[in-house]
Amino acid sequence: MTQNPTLVPVAELVKRNNASQPNESAEYRRARNELLREEIELRRQIERVAQLRRALPPGGEVIGDYRFAGENGPTDFAGLFGDKQTLVVYSYMFGPQRERPCPMCTSLLSAWEGEARDMEQRIALAVVARSPVDRLVAFKHERGWRNLKLFSDQNGNFTRDYHGVADDGSDMPAFNVFTRRDGTVRLFWAAEMGFETSDPGQDPRGAPDPMPIWTVLDMTPEGRGTDWYPKLDYMA
Repeated sequence: MTQNPTLVPVAELVKRNNASQPNESAEYRRARNELLREEIELRRQIERVAQLRRALPPGGEVIGDYRFAGENGPTDFAGLFGDKQTLVVYSYMFGPQRERPCPMCTSLLSAWEGEARDMEQRIALAVVARSPVDRLVAFKHERGWRNLKLFSDQNGNFTRDYHGVADDGSDMPAFNVFTRRDGTVRLFWAAEMGFETSDPGQDPRGAPDPMPIWTVLDMTPEGRGTDWYPKLDYMA
């Protein structure tokens, strides 16, 4: 694992902070500086986790019979990489048994839509669901997405193998990262924080959470809340 350079003590970094807010009280500044200490520690913990993730040994080789259909026709798993060496695949909860896709998945993907072209400077990004590709494309147009690449998992093998299907056959969200090195495709990392690893009183979530909405809401006094859920349509 890459070693960190020598870090400045957190207390010293807090002292270097010259920020002050209009009309703040001394009590506010003391509390804000204590919070700043925790924010700096959180930033460092995020980097430590990222380093540990990058240091994972090679994952399992991808050998299944995986067939996809995209807007430009059929492809195999290797085709999802395009000209990149790393591939992020999100398993979208929009199987043929659903009338409409999962609102939470859709909220996440709507955020990624705005970042897709930037992400694809470094990696390939694919959204996979079990519905027919025409159905996926129709919803993509309805949503106004232009940059996300949606693929139908034609035989369902990929979705089943990589944890996008629950025991009862219903959809599950899944987030997997694959690499292609020296001609071999392997799993690099998969999200494994679900219901079994969630803390009391909290919905399952990753760390860091891939949904930008939660990052923003966590910065507000209302927080994430417990009495609402993203919607596909706010016209009603």
